[in-house]
Amino acid sequence: MSYGIPAAEPSAQIPVCPRHPDRPAYVRCQRCGRPACPDCQRAAAVGFQCVDCVNETRRTTPASKTVYGGAIATGRPMATFLIIALCALVYVLQWVVPDDGIYQNLAFATVYASPDFGVFEPWRMLTSAFLHSQGFILHIALNMYMLWMFGQALEPLLGRIRFLAVYLLSAFGGSVGYLLLTPGYVPGQQVTGVVGASGAIFGLFGAMLVVQRHRGGDTRQLWVLIAVNGVIGFLVPQIAWQAHLGGLVTGALCAAAIAYAPRGPRRGLLQAAGLVLVLALLVGLSALRVASA
Repeated sequence: MSYGIPAAEPSAQIPVCPRHPDRPAYVRCQRCGRPACPDCQRAAAVGFQCVDCVNETRRTTPASKTVYGGAIATGRPMATFLIIALCALVYVLQWVVPDDGIYQNLAFATVYASPDFGVFEPWRMLTSAFLHSQGFILHIALNMYMLWMFGQALEPLLGRIRFLAVYLLSAFGGSVGYLLLTPGYVPGQQVTGVVGASGAIFGLFGAMLVVQRHRGGDTRQLWVLIAVNGVIGFLVPQIAWQAHLGGLVTGALCAAAIAYAPRGPRRGLLQAAGLVLVLALLVGLSALRVASA
C-alpha cells in the first residue's frame, strides 16, 4: 500500500494585492479588509490601510481652514520668509550689479506711470517695494523686522495665499498713493526714484487693525504704532509718507474684503472678488491721475 504526498494548495489561494496581482499580500487593510502588498500599505492609527482607502479619506475629509478661510499651514510663516528672502536678495544685487542697474530698472517714479513720456513701465509700482536704500542700512533692517513681526501674526490667520495677496496689493497701493499725492513729472526735471517695502508694511498695519477690530481685540497699541510711524514719515526727509498712506488704506481695504466676507461655501470666491475690486480701484485711480496730469 502506498501513500501519496498531499498536493500543494493552488496558488490562487494565496492572497494577492488588488493593485499588483503578481504580488502576494498577507496584510489586510483595517478599513476595507482587502489585502495590500508592502508598496500599497499605509500606516494607520491601528494597523495598516491600503492606499485606496487613504486616498478616499483625503478626498472626503474637509480641509482645515484658518479663521478667514485660508488653508492652515503649520510651522513657520513661509510666505513671510519668502518676502524677506527676496528683499535681501535684491538688496545684495543692488550692491553687486554694476552701474546701479537694479535701482535704475526697478525703482518707481511718477514718470514711469504715464505713457506720455515714452517710458511707461508700470511694473515698477510693484518691484520698487523689493528695493531699499543703499546708504541707510536701517531702511531694510527696520522694514524686515516689521515684516517679520506682523507676518508671523497675520499669515497664520489669513493663510499664505491671502497674506501674499494683501502684501502685494499693499505694495502696489503704496505706489498708487505716491502717484496720487505727488506733483506730476515735469519734462526736464531730475527723476527721483522711490524704493522700499514701507508701503507694504503699512498695509500690514492696516490689515492687522481691521483683523483685530473684527475679532474684538484691543487696537490701541496699533493706533499708537501707526501714529508714531506716520509722524516720522513727515518729520524725516526723503521718506515717502504718500506711500505709507496709500499702503495703509490698501491693506485695510484688503483685510476688510477678507474678514467681512460672509461665511459659507462661496466665501473664498467673495474674498477673491473683493481683492480684485481693490486692485481695480487702484488701477482706476492711477489711470485717472495720469489722465489729469
